[in-house]
Order: sequence, then structure tokens, then C-alpha cells
Amino acid sequence: MSLLIKNILFPDQSKQDLYIEGNKIHTIGLELQQEADKIIDGTGKAIILGFVNGHTHAAMTLFRGFADDMPLMPWLQEKIWPHEAKLTKEDIYWGSKLACLEMIKSGTTTFSDMYYHPDITAKVVEEMGLRAFLGLSCFDHFNPEIRKGCQQDILQQLTGEKIDSNRIQWTLAPHAIYTVSGEFLQWIDRLSAERNILIHIHVAETEEEEKNAIRTFGASPVRYLNELGILSSRIIMAHGIYVDEEEIAMLAANNVKVVHNPASNMKLASGIEFKFSEMEAAGITVGLGTDGCASSNNLDMVEAMKLASLLGKAWRKNPEAIPAGEIFRSATESGARLLGLHAGKIAPGYLADLALVDLSQPAFTPNFNFISNLVYAANGSCVDTVICDGKVIMENKQVPGEKEILEQAAAVAYKLMKR
Repeated sequence: MSLLIKNILFPDQSKQDLYIEGNKIHTIGLELQQEADKIIDGTGKAIILGFVNGHTHAAMTLFRGFADDMPLMPWLQEKIWPHEAKLTKEDIYWGSKLACLEMIKSGTTTFSDMYYHPDITAKVVEEMGLRAFLGLSCFDHFNPEIRKGCQQDILQQLTGEKIDSNRIQWTLAPHAIYTVSGEFLQWIDRLSAERNILIHIHVAETEEEEKNAIRTFGASPVRYLNELGILSSRIIMAHGIYVDEEEIAMLAANNVKVVHNPASNMKLASGIEFKFSEMEAAGITVGLGTDGCASSNNLDMVEAMKLASLLGKAWRKNPEAIPAGEIFRSATESGARLLGLHAGKIAPGYLADLALVDLSQPAFTPNFNFISNLVYAANGSCVDTVICDGKVIMENKQVPGEKEILEQAAAVAYKLMKR
């Protein structure tokens, strides 16, 4: 499969053609003459890297608007966990389908997920054409019997029959230090090293978590993980709000990656002082995520960029903090690096995970600075076309089958709440 995009605006404001062969960018230049299976006229559009959503719970689209305006732990214990216990595989299928649709329509090409029945989400990802890192959920609630059963499930999932796709990779997804014992976390770390797969975990999300960790383990969350000996380059840490200078140094020394989730952190009032600049200065790769729709309410990475930038400026009282270009890199290039993808540049040899932005929208008039307009003025509806792994999965803002997805996802969500 080959694809030629003509006369497209690049982020540096130049207009060129881009030729894709297979799943990689092949050539960029003026007036390219290559023959292609498909040609797209890029006039009036700009090309960007597809967004990498570094932290999601895809099927939680079914909980959108269900339990708003609550603190994190009551929200989890009283609303989310009791209803998640009633989820069926059909619910996961359509909830994940809705999540993929929403991400495609707002320019995301890759997401890193942790949720129940990842095998179902994998089927959806394969059908929708996205790229995903799917976490095998790990809970033991400090119960050895639960731990043993979960370990067996994980090993079975890793060795059993799975969808064979270059767009799907598996990760280990221990929920958090307050739901997963230290013994289990160390076992997960050993398995991660043996299989060379990533670990995706919530860490240092709330002030309550930090206080409980000090009371229970005698150390803050990051220090506790360091004492367990499991901080490594294989860890992707979601949230990471409550970290001090010494902990940032620990994370940097062990090449731990961090994902900032501004929407859910603000909505759940988990905390606002995410140390983006300090982490970047220490050499930590910082990605961007939306979290799940139960806490962030949407999966729009364009909106997430704006929120992250404005939040960083506000708590620091510094308008120069977290500039547009820096947060755009976090949502694209850094996200690719976070997951080990060769997709962080629009250049020959890189994965063709791209999005075309419609410049006819008011947000891009005048277009003095395209990236600034994208971050501060636009939202995900500005995305016109999405290409993942060299294949067009949305064109002219239309995704095949989207009407059925919306109808079926709504239907299973209402049934779930009745149960």
C-alpha cells in the first residue's frame, strides 16, 4: 500500500508533498511524482504527528457523566468499582469501540491502556486500525490467594493465543501501590524484565495516597517503589503529582517515564502542581494522557495539551511556563519515545502515524503560529484525516461504522446502569 499527500502544510509552515510506502514515511519533497495507490490533496490542511495518549482506560467511555464531582477514593469505592464488577465482555467491546472512535476523530493514533479484558480491547484495536499498548490488569489487595490467581491469569494471557498484530503490544498494569502488594510488584518487575515488556502503573496521584503510603510503608510512593527495587526504564508512571526534588532524581536515574493527566487531576482535585519542567530538566521523558472518560470525560488530546499548558502556567504564576511547542512535543514525540516507538518525527523511515488538520476552521485564522493555534485555540474536531501504520483510518472526518458504534455503546451503557 502506498499513499501520496500533496501540497500539505508542515508545522514549520513549509508546504511539501509526503509519500508513504507500507507503514513508513518514504519521501518528503516538492512536487513528488511517485505513483501511489491513493492520493490525498492536502490543500488547506496541515500535517502533524498522530497523538500518543499515554494513559487511558478505554472502555470507561461507558461511565462518561455517570459519577461526576466526587473525590477520587469515594468515586472509586462507591461508584466505579461496584459498577465495573458488573461489566460484561460486550460492554468492554462497545466501550472500547467508542473510545477508539473518539480518539481517531481527535487525531490520536496510539494509546496506552489499562483495563479489564484487554483481549477484547485488542480485537477492537485491530478492527479500528489504531496502535495500542494494552495492560494486563494486576490487583491482589494484599491477599496471597488473589495474588496467586492473578499471576496465573497473567502468565496465561501472555502465553495463550492472542491477536497477531504489529500494532498491538502488551504491558503489565498493576493498578497502584494501595491495591497491589510489594511482593506482587516485585514479581511483576521480574516478569517485565524477563519478557522485556513495559509496566504501566498509577503513582503519586493524590495527597491521600502519599500520606497513606508514609503511614503504611514508611515512605512516599516513589521512595517505596525505589526501596522495592523496581524503578526502571520499563516503568510508565501515570500522574506523578506528589514528587519532590529527590524523587525526581530517583526517577531520572532509573529512566522512569511519566504521563501527565491534567483533565482528571483537576476534575478529581487530585492536585495541580505537576512538575513538568523539573522532570524534563532532569531528563525524564514526560508524556501526556487523558485518563479515562469517567474522570476526564473525553479522550481529546488537543484539549489535554491546552489544559496541561494553562495549568502549568497558572500554578507557577508564570506565562512562559510550558509553552505550546513543548506540550505539543510531549503529546507526540515524547509519547512515542515513552512507548519505544519509531514514530516521533515526520521524516523518512519513521512510522506513518499522522493526522491532517483542517485549516479552514476559525481557530486557524489568522495562522501566525500553527502550533500555538492548535494548542490554545483548537480542539480535536479540527482533525480531518488520520493515518495509522500507513493506512487511512479516517478521511473527511468520517470513520467507517461510527453511527453503529455510537448507538451500540449508548445501549450497553444504559443496560449496565440498570444492572
